[in-house]
Formats: sequence, C-alpha cells, structure tokens
Amino acid sequence: MTRFNKGLIRLSLLMLSFSNFAQANDIDLQNSLKIENCHLDGIKEQVKCGTLKVPENYLLAKEEGVAKLSINFAILPAIDNSENKTPLMFLAGGPGQAAVELAAFIKTSFNEIRKTHDIILIDQRGTGMSNPLECPDVVEPDVYQTIPEDASEQDIKDCLAQLNGDLSQFTSENAVRDFDAVREALGHKQINLYGGSYGTRAGLVYMRMFPEKIRSVVLDSVGPIEVPIGLFGQSSARSFNLILEHCQQEDSCHKAYPNLAQEFEQLIVRLEKEPVTLNIPHPRLGTQTEFVVSKSKFIDNLFMQLYSLSGRSLVPLIIHQAYLENYAPLAGIIASVDGGMGIYVGVFFNITCNEDFPRITNEMFAKDATNKFGGGNSHIGFKKSCPLWPQYRPSENFYQAVTANIPTLILSGGLDPVTPPSNGDYSAATLPNSHHIIVDNASHGVATSTCAVEIMNEFLTTLDPKNVDESCLEDVPAESFMTSLNGGN
Repeated sequence: MTRFNKGLIRLSLLMLSFSNFAQANDIDLQNSLKIENCHLDGIKEQVKCGTLKVPENYLLAKEEGVAKLSINFAILPAIDNSENKTPLMFLAGGPGQAAVELAAFIKTSFNEIRKTHDIILIDQRGTGMSNPLECPDVVEPDVYQTIPEDASEQDIKDCLAQLNGDLSQFTSENAVRDFDAVREALGHKQINLYGGSYGTRAGLVYMRMFPEKIRSVVLDSVGPIEVPIGLFGQSSARSFNLILEHCQQEDSCHKAYPNLAQEFEQLIVRLEKEPVTLNIPHPRLGTQTEFVVSKSKFIDNLFMQLYSLSGRSLVPLIIHQAYLENYAPLAGIIASVDGGMGIYVGVFFNITCNEDFPRITNEMFAKDATNKFGGGNSHIGFKKSCPLWPQYRPSENFYQAVTANIPTLILSGGLDPVTPPSNGDYSAATLPNSHHIIVDNASHGVATSTCAVEIMNEFLTTLDPKNVDESCLEDVPAESFMTSLNGGN
C-alpha cells in the first residue's frame, strides 16, 4: 500500500446490500460521456481523454436532481488495434493515487501490452480530476523542519473542513461502480484488469461485484480483503531485515558496513532520546536550511526506500552516514518527495479509516508493533486520524473472500515492505483459477520493475495462469548496495 504522511497527514459506506444500487445500465451513460483527443504530460503522441457523469450516490441514481460526479479517464490506444483485443484497465494504488497522472509511467512500463491492447486509466473518485478530495491548505511548511511527532489533530480537522462532497459515497465499492460504468460507456463487453497495491483491493472488489464483466485479472502486490491496510510494522521489519541480511552476504557491503545492524540500533536510541537539529544546504535550492531529524522521521523515510530496489540500495549508506552524524544522504532522499507523493489524502483516510481501521484491534496493533525496525511507527497516522474521521461502514459482503472463477495471475515481491508474499497467498487460496508467482528479488510493484510484464502479456493471450513462461524471472538480479558517497558499490 502506498503510505502517506503530511505532518500527521503525510504517513504513515453506507450499510446497504449491493442489489439495492443502480447499475451502470440504469444510468444514461452515452449522453454523459465525453471523449476527445488529447496530450498528457510525459507522452508525446496523442491519446484519448474523457469524462463520464455518474451519480455521487448510486442508491439515488434514478431520483431527480441527484448529485453527479465527473469521472476523469484516459485511454492509451493500442499501437496495433487491428485485432481489437480486449483492453486492459489499470487500477491505481494508494488508496488515493490518480491513474491518469501515472499515464507516462504506465505507457513505458506496459509498452509490450500496449502494442495490442488499449490501456484505460481512470481517476478513482476523489483523486486527480474526479472530484479530488485534497487538502491544499494542510501541507507541511517545510519537509526539512517538521517532524511527525509534532503533528496536530487540528491538521485532520482542517483537512476535513476543505473536502467537498458526501464522504460516505467515496468508497471502494462506489469507485468500482464508476470503473464499470466507464467500461460500459466505452462499449466494452469485458475488460482485463491490472491492479497494483491498493489497486488489487479494488480489483478484488470488482471481481466480486461484476465477475461477468472481467476477462482476466492481474493482482500485483496484493492487498487482500482479509488483511486490513495499516499494519505495516511486521512486514516492513521483515523487508528491512532482508537488507541487513543481504548486505552481510555481499562482500562489498559487508566490508563497508560490518556493524550495520548495531549502528542502526544505536542511531535509533540517540534519535529517540533527542531529535537532531542542524543547518544544511537545501538539497534543491542550495540555500542554508534548518534540518530536523527525529526517530519517526528517520524511520518514515527509510521505510519509503524499502519499496524499490533503487531505494533499498541506499539504505545501508544512509544508516551508516547518519550514525556518523552526516545526514546529507537522508536529506537527499527527502528532497525526492518534497512537494508531495501523489496521494489524495481525503480518499486515503476516507477508505482506510472506514474499511480497514475498524477491523484492527488493540491486540493486532500491539503484535504488529513488536519489531526492531519501526515498532508502531506506521500506526501513528491511522490512530490520530481515524477517530476524527466521519464513519461510513461497508456492508458485510465487502469482507467476504473473493471466489470468482476468473483467470487470475498473482504477483508478489519477496522484498515487499507492505504487501508481502503471504498477502498473495490469501487470494491464491480462494481464487480457483489463479497462479501465484513470487519474485524473490523484487519489491513493491513486480510488473513495473521486472520482466513480469512479459509474463502478463502472454497471460492476456492464453488466459492460462498456471502455464505461463516464468523463466525470465530467473535473471532478476539480487539486490546490491551503494558503499560510498561517490556512488560505488
């Protein structure tokens, strides 16, 4: 799951049965559909952009004067559309990522698939240009000076005051209704689904609600219904411990950082006792800037590096240099996310505080916090935000294991800090036509970081998840680490 934290807010449903809601074919889709040629940031060629008006509240869809939402979407047309193959719908992560904002990245990462398949990107309601739930006035004044420990509950209240719309309607299930309404409006009898991170949760909900509309599914870095979003203590510690283990197994890393685990432990004790305040050149502007480092801030930023192999390669260097009281490498990685992380905070908390947080007991939090990496650091944002957030609960159907008999390819990264392979096992156990591939040397987002996209492309043709050619994954290299400030490894 994408983790969001802005100060506090930078991380870390209506109870009605589905049958009571209006379906896409009950709505006048064609008259509310607009589509045109357009250009998107980072893409030179022309693509298609569109909007579709949908009811904010599907239960009231047939009533006069019901509030509407404009759902924004884009289509990356197939390079060769001569066979008119079933398109791939990309479901973004978060919750709170806007899929259209990822268009350039998806175009590059899924180029092999786009050769013969349209790719549909939809801004989930509450993100991007689909009635965004954002808090523009609740931002960190300076990511270098602020620390999570000083965050205020007032930030949450200020954020809530800025959100527009009926929050009870910004749910995973209504998002899926929007996705399927777009499918119907575009005239596709079926679609292929790709979900990454939280997008897998949305994909699973889609499989439960509209199984007949889905030809195939790829679940990448799974957030299953059975595992509440927010318990990242044990999974991130597991991922971090693999860095410590792999560093000691690699000669150059072991030689550079022979006492890495001890240095980390001693550094955390120091920061817990007292945050460090120093003046540094601003990583982007070059001007002198006050830089405050606390235990939570240090852990938060290390945690974010665990998501990718490139980030993980920096972790031993960052720890060692901070232990030596050189925090410049830490400042450098913070600079990479200065200005935000592309998450719409209103959607993030609206979904997690209502669909996940209520299922997490004090015992579950305590067990998750029993680790030697961040303890309960990943719980802070949820514990402070969710008690203040308006409460809307999904129906019990939402929490049922998904058992749809749809061809499904499940991808997990062995190094993943938030959706470990054990998450994928849940879905593999309940989906009868599925196959779970675990890539030991991958982290979060397997398809976009390895040759797994080629496996996906084969799967979209054969619809046989158990017999895809996985041999290219044998060449995924083990992680390596930066061992000097000059970039050597």
